[in-house]
Amino acid sequence: MAKLYIDNDKYGEQAASPVVEAYHSAIKDLVRRRLDEVGGDWASFVFDKSYDLVGAKDFASVEKKLVATGHRFDWSAMISVRERPEIYKPAAGAEGDTKDFSFEHAEAVVGAVDAQGREQRGIGDNVVKYAKNLIGAALYIRSSDRVLELLTNGVPPETIAIIDDSGGTLTAPILEQFKGVICAGGTVRSHLGILTREYGIPCLMNAKISGIKEGDRVEIESTAAAKTAEDYQQGVETIARVWRLKK
Repeated sequence: MAKLYIDNDKYGEQAASPVVEAYHSAIKDLVRRRLDEVGGDWASFVFDKSYDLVGAKDFASVEKKLVATGHRFDWSAMISVRERPEIYKPAAGAEGDTKDFSFEHAEAVVGAVDAQGREQRGIGDNVVKYAKNLIGAALYIRSSDRVLELLTNGVPPETIAIIDDSGGTLTAPILEQFKGVICAGGTVRSHLGILTREYGIPCLMNAKISGIKEGDRVEIESTAAAKTAEDYQQGVETIARVWRLKK
């Protein structure tokens, strides 16, 4: 699902997308109506009456009405679009991992091949600054079936995992075997960012890439400055690059 609020808005008052704004407006209206019906104020709702006044059926009803207008949710993990395709935007590769699949982010910053034979194919937020850049082979991991396959057969030693779930739960069983990680979601403060930092695995979060196929040799600019919480709050652009290497 889409990030709820833009990163440089400290108090979350500006929604990241019209879908988020519509959903949260509907929930706020629902809470106001219920409070009017039973009396009380916001504090009493939060600390006393929230479970009684608003439940799972209410959220499902709001979602149903929103989807009926034509809105669709963004996705951060392939399991979402596979299990409930009717409420999520279509996603390439939704039927599972394929060697021909690649992320095609509109925000990806791409460039020509440089003197070292590197073609920039994206950017991301660096979790930890390391002494040298990381080079490895791209491997898309987007389903539990793929994780089970790698658990059974082993993770290739040069793997740079490309995933879209910033929670870290999907890849937790094999995370420490990755040489590097490129994640399309989250921030350096997300669960996956914390785990890779603890394991000493170079990682880019909130990555936007294009044209990287499974098996491609890629280089992560892990020598770039690590993005901080203050950078997000102040809207500071601290980016690390991703290159595809010439074969």
